Amino acid sequence: MEGNREVKSDVFSMLLEDPVYALQTYNALNHSDYRDPGLVEVCSLERGISLSVRNDAAFILDMNLSVYEHESTVCPNMPLRALIYVTNILEQWVKKQNIYGRKLVKIPTPRFAVFYNGVEDQPELYQLKLSDANPMEEPELELACTVYNINAGMNRKLLSECPVLEQYMMFVGYVREYLGAYPEKDLRKAIDKAIDRCIEEGVLREFLTKRREEVTKVTQLD
Repeated sequence: MEGNREVKSDVFSMLLEDPVYALQTYNALNHSDYRDPGLVEVCSLERGISLSVRNDAAFILDMNLSVYEHESTVCPNMPLRALIYVTNILEQWVKKQNIYGRKLVKIPTPRFAVFYNGVEDQPELYQLKLSDANPMEEPELELACTVYNINAGMNRKLLSECPVLEQYMMFVGYVREYLGAYPEKDLRKAIDKAIDRCIEEGVLREFLTKRREEVTKVTQLD
């Protein structure tokens, strides 16, 4: 159900809206070593844009536009969705520039990543392309999303270099563990116990302490 996907992604979105966590994730994916979170320009769609057109995290760093999505279900339509997201972001980027003039308008380089942590078995790393929806020999419009499976045992190097992703997965794992322990499937109780355990173990401690109520409201597992 699409609504569930959005609710569950909100915790990921909340994390990546923090420039410190966004920078950490960017460095891990791009093998870079940026140190100043102030360089991160978080992108958010203006009011008036349909709520169906929203991505989990997008930011600009050094003229690179990173568009990140979290998925708990397998979705082959990610390239199409990413195209919609990036089009809306770039529309805002060029709003005050003359795209009909003789001067070349520079845009940041878009890069797309999907972080998968669902229960279905998936490869550790693979690509989805816009042309998958309409195969042709030489597509005039192409967009590729790299999908990273961040479940336990997958993409260990990436997770070791990106504590926020690794700890996010620990939190999700604890919620699933406690949810399975309750015959009544009490999600609220499972979330509370998972948060308590994370805080005790130093897993996303500051984030979960400050935003516990929000996390409890938006966390939902398939």
